[in-house]
Amino acid sequence: MPRCRMLALVAPIVVSLLAVAALALAGEDAPRGGQAGAREPRPAPPAAPAEPQAESRPVPQAREPVTPRPASRTYGRVRWQRSAALGDPAAGRLARGVRLPAEGRRFFTWDPVLRRSPNRPWRRHGTDRLVRVLLAVSRALARDHPAAPRMAIGDLSRPRGGDFGPQFGYIGHASHQNGLDADVYYPRSDGRERAPRDARDIDRGLSQYLVDRFVAAGASVVFVGPSTGLRGAAGRVQVLTNHDNHLHLRLPPAGPPGRRLPGN
Repeated sequence: MPRCRMLALVAPIVVSLLAVAALALAGEDAPRGGQAGAREPRPAPPAAPAEPQAESRPVPQAREPVTPRPASRTYGRVRWQRSAALGDPAAGRLARGVRLPAEGRRFFTWDPVLRRSPNRPWRRHGTDRLVRVLLAVSRALARDHPAAPRMAIGDLSRPRGGDFGPQFGYIGHASHQNGLDADVYYPRSDGRERAPRDARDIDRGLSQYLVDRFVAAGASVVFVGPSTGLRGAAGRVQVLTNHDNHLHLRLPPAGPPGRRLPGN
């Protein structure tokens, strides 16, 4: 076949292939979306997964410890029974005595030998009448002088009365043998709930109040210290040495009928 004729046959095929290639290239470069120069936005990279949040829980509030309060007026039950004071305060016995509780809302007990509170149980026995008078005066003190410290009560008698001398500690007691005697410490001027050392520590106004209340409650005698300056009815309130930090009350063997206790 002549060379020129072969070129004539091949040329249209080559031109067609070039046209197809040109159209393909034009299609790739043409703008999409019908707007000149606009480009399709690139997809945003995937967002990082959020960190898990801790579950919000209410913070528990600390609570103050609750101190249980006794149902009665004293910390510990009083086992009431009809007592009998036998013999004399300085030579006697106690039958069916009543033990004063260690403390209450309006009083506390003080051990004069160990110099601490409460007083030991075997030093806190008296007739039922004596214990009632002590509790009644402590209530009266709290009612009439709400800012005063609780009344401080010392020795009464031993469980069955009898000798309460130096062999039981310190100087002992010449009396306190039949459940009719009790020591009550004068309120301190600084308000502390402990026995005063001497008359310089006492609140004289509150101390005189206690003397008057015990006399009104039927005490046959109240002994006070010579340096206290406390006074009362002649014969009923007597000055006695070694009583500058406490008063000593004594009930008569049988209370006057119909007497009303203070605070009742």
